[in-house]
Amino acid sequence: MSNKLVMETIRLEFQPKIKAKILELLSSFSSDELKIVQEDTDFDENKKKLDLSLAKIKNGTAECCSLDELDEFLEKTISEYEN
Repeated sequence: MSNKLVMETIRLEFQPKIKAKILELLSSFSSDELKIVQEDTDFDENKKKLDLSLAKIKNGTAECCSLDELDEFLEKTISEYEN
């Protein structure tokens, strides 16, 4: 059995004026207890795109295709790049 600890991830939003206090608190933990992970710079943009896609699916305006149509599209696309 592995002795590796399970880590959890949370996302924090805070006012810039308290960043130093947060980092001071977090620095009191060891690297085994806490790892600071850089935020995905595209997170907000990707979230907006996915939210828009989900809204289109929910309201019935999303463009959909069958598996056969997808297969045909992929075959055509692949054949364009094979040669």
